[in-house]
Amino acid sequence: MQSHSTFEKLVRLFLESLETEKNYSRHTIESYRNDLFSFTAFVSSEGIQRPQEVEKNVLRGFLAQLIEEGYSKKSLARKIACLRSFFRFLKHKHIVISNPVLNIRTPKLEKKLPAFLDEPSVQRLLDLPDRRTATGLRDAAILEVFYSTGIRLSELVDLNIGDIDRSGGLIKVTGKGRKQRIIPIGQKAIDSLDEYLKVRACESGRGEENKEAQPVFLTDGCKRMYPQIVGTIVKRYIGKVSEMEKKSPHVLRHTFATHLLNRGADLKAVKELLGHESLSTTQIYTHVTTDRLKKVYQQSHPKA
Repeated sequence: MQSHSTFEKLVRLFLESLETEKNYSRHTIESYRNDLFSFTAFVSSEGIQRPQEVEKNVLRGFLAQLIEEGYSKKSLARKIACLRSFFRFLKHKHIVISNPVLNIRTPKLEKKLPAFLDEPSVQRLLDLPDRRTATGLRDAAILEVFYSTGIRLSELVDLNIGDIDRSGGLIKVTGKGRKQRIIPIGQKAIDSLDEYLKVRACESGRGEENKEAQPVFLTDGCKRMYPQIVGTIVKRYIGKVSEMEKKSPHVLRHTFATHLLNRGADLKAVKELLGHESLSTTQIYTHVTTDRLKKVYQQSHPKA
């Protein structure tokens, strides 16, 4: 038993294991870092210096404080999951005998159906960028790729020129856990990418020899575009065609999946396209398509 181990050192080791062994994304690791920082600050204020001293009542006190501070059920569930994973790691390293978080109940979350755009709204969305300008061509390419492929924001940002197979109509994306998958991309999206790449700035001096490894989407400063910029761009365009509350790039991922299922796509195929680990994750979209079918039934059947 390593009773001398400090929380700070153990948190660092845990986060390193998430990156090197589990291949967690930068975003997830940063979320875990923030969650563990707030937890270690709490236990320190309680006079607790070692993980072996953390008991169920300490965890309940931490959660009670979060509730008082107004954290949502979703945030509480994420923090509990983070702590459960952290103490599982400590148990595996023989630093604690048992995992005190196992008996902490996770708040029951309401299942929210994914927000998505209907097909006419998507058409209006894709028509919005001014393709006479370099900025408009960039925005058009971003929107077309999101809707054509259903990829995540992080996957779009990480795209390199060499990941696009124009002749095959395919792109290679690196998803969660750094797992790669090959997925189809529509011709309109490829055309939009080509138009953008022809006019984007920063081309001089980049070198042809490393072109395959160059980012597809660049900032005005010629750096790989980062998620916040893409999120702002997508939010602005969605706001012009919809009054929905959520306007993130994930809406276009939801839209991609919903439209495929509405037009008869196989659920397992959609799972593979989205890069989901479990079919149950993809099944949330069947609720959307079932609701649509019920609506059609109610409107159309004489005895409904």
